[in-house]
Amino acid sequence: MSIRPLRTEDDYRSAMREIAVFFDDEPEPASPDGERFEVLLTLAEAYELKHFPVDLPDPVEAIKFRMEQAGLTEKDLEPMIGRSSRVYEVLQRKRALTLPMIRKLHAGLAIPAESLIRPLRGARTQ
Repeated sequence: MSIRPLRTEDDYRSAMREIAVFFDDEPEPASPDGERFEVLLTLAEAYELKHFPVDLPDPVEAIKFRMEQAGLTEKDLEPMIGRSSRVYEVLQRKRALTLPMIRKLHAGLAIPAESLIRPLRGARTQ
């Protein structure tokens, strides 16, 4: 199995072409092709993390996304954030999340804590 590190965009594109073939007919995991596929996926993922980083959403966007996914309303957030006026202030970026809110949102909505601890864009600090 001759595999090289992905150092350039051309290396990456070449690996992605080979990976695409495996997606159409995924090989058995323990086979030589299966091992090649796994190694190429790992190399491509490492290249993408380095060259195409994806920034986490800000906390309000993470909350709104989770609300949409689960079909939740602002009322459903009250146990985690507080009374309706506080929920409104958070969702309008007029109030930053507190640590207890972050903990409850993380536990209650399964939003990654990393997304919730980021500063809100445009929110006042407490």
